Amino acid sequence: MFEVPEFVYLKISLLSMFGLEKYNYTSDKTLRVYSFLSNGPSGPILKIAKFLEIGQNIYNFGFGDYDPATNDISDSNVSNNQDTDVIMGTLGSIIYDFTNIFMDAAIFVQGTNRARTRLYQMNINKHRERISPIFDVFGLKGERWEIFKRGVNYDAFLGRRKGASFVIDSQ
Repeated sequence: MFEVPEFVYLKISLLSMFGLEKYNYTSDKTLRVYSFLSNGPSGPILKIAKFLEIGQNIYNFGFGDYDPATNDISDSNVSNNQDTDVIMGTLGSIIYDFTNIFMDAAIFVQGTNRARTRLYQMNINKHRERISPIFDVFGLKGERWEIFKRGVNYDAFLGRRKGASFVIDSQ
């Protein structure tokens, strides 16, 4: 759990690492929880992205709308603010910044449903030329991790900085 007022510690407004349009975002003092405002026809919507350590240097990347009723992320909400590309650019920048601080982190990404996982996969494909010089990306197919390939539908994704000491076991 976290409190919204804590998002004043670090304001990150650098140009997107991938040259994509993005929103400015802030981080809490742990540098593991980020927030930004999505702007579109539905009005401003507070979005939260957070990294939860699920193993040694393995972080689950969670993302969604801030839900004041639960004081947490609602990752099943569909806000339809017509800014998907800007949000994806923002998420890419957040992951980039996080891995600048936690260089050996492996980031696990999976949508809450097949459609959202597919959205992540389409964006990895779309920006692969920008991603691949910096990150190794793996796809989960069934029970096996493999190097990410176009044309293969994956169940989840794992990324790490090139040169990171984290080893992916694909056996």
